[in-house]
Amino acid sequence: MKLEGFKVVDLSWFLPGPLLTLAMADHGAEVIKFEPAGEGDPGRHIGPMDGEESVFFRNLNRGKKSAVVNLKDPRDLAAVLAHCDGADVFVESFRPGVADRLGVGYAALAARNPGIVYCSISAFGEQGAYPGRPAHDLALEALAGVLSLTLGDDGRPAVPGIPIADLVSGLQGLSGVLMALLRRAKTGKGDRIDISMHDALLAACANVIGPALLEDRQPEVKLERTTGGAAFYRIYETADGRQLVLAGQEAKFIRTLLEHLGRPDLIAACLDGPGAHQRPVIDFLAATFATRTLAAWTEELAGLDVCFGPVNTLPEALADPNALQRQMVLTDETGRRHLGSPIRFRDEPARPVLQAPRLGEHTNQIVRRDPTVR
Repeated sequence: MKLEGFKVVDLSWFLPGPLLTLAMADHGAEVIKFEPAGEGDPGRHIGPMDGEESVFFRNLNRGKKSAVVNLKDPRDLAAVLAHCDGADVFVESFRPGVADRLGVGYAALAARNPGIVYCSISAFGEQGAYPGRPAHDLALEALAGVLSLTLGDDGRPAVPGIPIADLVSGLQGLSGVLMALLRRAKTGKGDRIDISMHDALLAACANVIGPALLEDRQPEVKLERTTGGAAFYRIYETADGRQLVLAGQEAKFIRTLLEHLGRPDLIAACLDGPGAHQRPVIDFLAATFATRTLAAWTEELAGLDVCFGPVNTLPEALADPNALQRQMVLTDETGRRHLGSPIRFRDEPARPVLQAPRLGEHTNQIVRRDPTVR
């Protein structure tokens, strides 16, 4: 596997950091997760439980080792530092300044191990206008303007179904770590990576932020290309109360469907960009899709070269033939289902270990307290 032989020390909780280190564990890295006594990673207790841990936790922490430590205890700190001496990567998600106070800041670790790649993930980063300010995903989506683009039918902001700030910051962190490891192969020197969830969200707005960058104006959400102003990028109701989406605005897809439905006269409006002039097309498609069931439309559209999708429930998504054939749903020996790895290599595929560690399961193996440290 690509990361076999790499060692990662993980002091992150919830989602962004664990997502980063999960990808590394799935591809062969040894990931040691140090957790506080008692609750451990709060993710252990979020959502439905599956035995001793939540599904949330095992989705993000499978294949890792868990050791319980108290970083304020000099003996435990010494044990963690000893692992950092031989680690390739260190990941933490404390508020800025906390890692330094606990003795595991970048300066302390790099002085002992100059090759370590040190990644911090926090709400607003190490420097900026909001030092130490706490924030989770939804507040960051609000501050970054993402919620102003995520509107319900009533025109008011709606809570997104997935935590976008958490996800994109974890992926940006993974990108930074791998870049730094590539550079270290040439220089022998590690680096410090400062990932701000706020930064990551703003960067994720690249395709929708044009009006603000160019004209300092808020996009007219209901009239923009991917947020409601295009007939071929919308959600439509079907006769059975389900929904399907059209999600391909290239000319070939527009022509294919409108010619198939007998309305080539509407093609020109769609090719003239998003906006109010596409309302007749939207109204026609809405009326058309409302005449038949989702299953009927799915079968018909599958025979055409158009971009579409049924609005699946999560159980339906897990049963999708493509997800199953690409091994995005894995079943362990006890019959429990797990999410697969989306990073696919031809020669060295991921080998996920479909088991999350119990809190402190590996403490005795990992934490060998130096009796000379008091």
